[in-house]
Formats: sequence, C-alpha cells, structure tokens
Amino acid sequence: MRFLFVHQSFPAQYAHMVAHLARKPEHDVVFITAGKGPDIPGVRRVLYRPPEVNREGPHPFVRELDHAINRAEAIAVVARSLKSLGFQPDIIIGHHGWGELLNIDSVFPGVPVLGYFEFYYGLEGRDVGFDPEFPMPKEAGLLIRCKNAVNLQALAGPGVGQTPTRFQRGTYPSWAQEKITLLDEGVDLQKYRPNPSVRQKPFQLGKITIAPYEKLVTYAARNLEPYRGFHSMMRALPALMKARPDCQVILMGREDVSYGLPPADGGTWRQTMLKELEGKLDLSRIHFVGWLERDEMIRVLQRSDAHVYLTYPFVLSWSLREAMAVGCPLVGSDTAPVSEYLTHEETALMAPFLQPDAIGDAILRLLESRTLAETLGHNVRQRAEKLLDMQQYLAQYEALISRVTGREVI
Repeated sequence: MRFLFVHQSFPAQYAHMVAHLARKPEHDVVFITAGKGPDIPGVRRVLYRPPEVNREGPHPFVRELDHAINRAEAIAVVARSLKSLGFQPDIIIGHHGWGELLNIDSVFPGVPVLGYFEFYYGLEGRDVGFDPEFPMPKEAGLLIRCKNAVNLQALAGPGVGQTPTRFQRGTYPSWAQEKITLLDEGVDLQKYRPNPSVRQKPFQLGKITIAPYEKLVTYAARNLEPYRGFHSMMRALPALMKARPDCQVILMGREDVSYGLPPADGGTWRQTMLKELEGKLDLSRIHFVGWLERDEMIRVLQRSDAHVYLTYPFVLSWSLREAMAVGCPLVGSDTAPVSEYLTHEETALMAPFLQPDAIGDAILRLLESRTLAETLGHNVRQRAEKLLDMQQYLAQYEALISRVTGREVI
C-alpha cells in the first residue's frame, strides 16, 4: 500500500506508525514535511518550505487562516511534483491544524484522507478563560471563531478524522464528532519502563548530582509556560522546599512559548516567576535543564520521587503518557483530559491546577510516604500497559486505515 503522510514537523505524532509501516517492503511510505528530524529507514521524506506569516495585510484574527491557505498551496505544489513522478497514494494521513491538507484533494481527488483533529476552541470548559490570572480579551468570541476556521474547512472537506482523547473529541461540535475516531496514542513500554536501580547510587545529570537519600521532584513541558502550569508549579516550591531540605527539583522544558502569550513585560516565564519568587527559593536545589534528549529524560523520570503534570483543559502532552509508562509517582492537575488517564488515590494524586498550595501538599505526600508513592507508581504503570501499549495502538491504527481505504493493511 502507498502512504502519503503530511505534517510540518517530522515525524511528529506519526513516528511509530511510519516506522512500523516502512519496515514492511510491500509498503511505500512518503512524508511531506518542513521538519529536519532524524531519518527513519524506509521513509522517503519530501521537504517543503513553509510560507512566511503575512503580518501586513490580513486582520490579526485571520492571519492563521491566511497562513494555512498559503501552506496548503505549498503542499499542493510538492504533491503535484510527486504525482508527476508517478506516486499515487492509497491514503493520505496528516494533521489538520496548520491547513496543510486543505488543498490535497485537488491533487489526489478521490484518495481517502485520514486527518488528525487535535482541538476545537471554545469559550467554555476549555483553555480560554480557564485561568483568571489571564482574563479573556473582549474580542474573545470573534477570535475563537476565526481560530476555528481551519478546523471547519477541514471538517467540510473529504475524509475522516482521528483524535487521541475523549475530551479532545468532545470539544468538536456534535455534528462533527461522528467523523472523528478516538485513537489512544501508544508508548514504547520497553523503552519507557521503571528502573529501580537508578536509586541505588548517586544520580548524575550533567553537573547535577542527586544522592540516593535525597528526594527528586520533576516537571516536564515542551516550554515552561502557564498553559502547562509552570506558574503554579513554581509557586508550589517555596513551602515544599522549606518542608523538605533534602528535596531537589529538575524542571525540563524550553523557555519559548508553545501556547498562549509571552509575559506582558517581556522576557520568559522562567524569568517572570523567578522575579516573583525572589528570595523565597533555594536556587541551588532547583535545576532548569532545558529539553532533554529522550534517553536522558527517561533516566530523570525513572529517578523521580514525584513527577508533576499540569495543564489547562487542552491537548494532552506526550510527557504524561511517558511518565505513566515509567511508573512515576504522579501529581496531576484535576483538569481534562488528565482525568481520563489518572484517578485520584489510585494511579496518582490529583490537585487543583489553580491552587499551588494543594499541588505542593500532594507532592509532599508522595515524598513522605514511600508506600503511597510505590503503590501509585505501580498502578499507573499497569494503567499504561492496558491503555498505551504500542502494539495495541499500531493494530488499532491499521484497523482504522483499513476501514478508511476498504483495504486490509498487510
């Protein structure tokens, strides 16, 4: 079968699936992307150049749509080139978020499209307006309708969709949900697994050393920003570190912005929070390590005595699934879609996102009860084995492709 994947990053959500398909010689896998990630054997990567965002002509609220249309045109140019060389896909798989698939059916009419529908914006029960520290602008309704323009165009187009959580599927209008299949994303449970031996000797990460008797609290996000609770995490630390002088903290994440806005006064959210908490933190025990390579991140999670995952009601991060697979004792925010994966007192301790004191208390409970931490860590690993098994995920993905194409994926 001939597969055409489309995503601005490489390999993004499709890393495991494209590698799985490409291992079979009867498949031809082509990936149109702007990304420069590592090569995957058997996957032919075709690069396109993303257009610049036009900041001059359109209204600010429709710049995203304008950019999406330009991306769609750029993808279509590359796709036509592939077609002229004789490549005719049996299915097109890609992410709808950036508009890359909006014009693909004009190049390959009649070819089934399986699109990734990640999130539909709204004024209630989601990210916008969730955090009172960042109130909604008066034009929020119009802004959100414009942000959903690409979503709506994708829903009106050909093909069907997939999404990884019930919450994310439920953000879409009821008339659209029939078009979107729930497909839990898997984790490599062999790679991401518990390793108790890391606690038996000093843990080394660069210049950081954690002694076996010391407690390690961890936090991870692509970028350190409010959407992922960085401000709540930082505000939980003064009381926690005072209560546990043997506690060290490793925060993994870049200092850019993935979601939301940068600080109003400029700089990064790390700088903003350190300024707010100046004199209240023992900075010798707080380590900002940036975004780590996968193997290093796994080592940190395996050593963690309490891993904290916080998010607005928004898209779920891969880092939570990975922490579950490692069997981390977890503190999670009581927000959707975290509550789909974690259950309070069974697989994690849940705390209100907007209450740093409660987050700190939950972390402290894990640090002070080895029995509780080990029980929750064991239970969350079992949960990962049931829900996130990679072979189960790949089989479900192949079944979905078969339904879409009407052909069995051999």
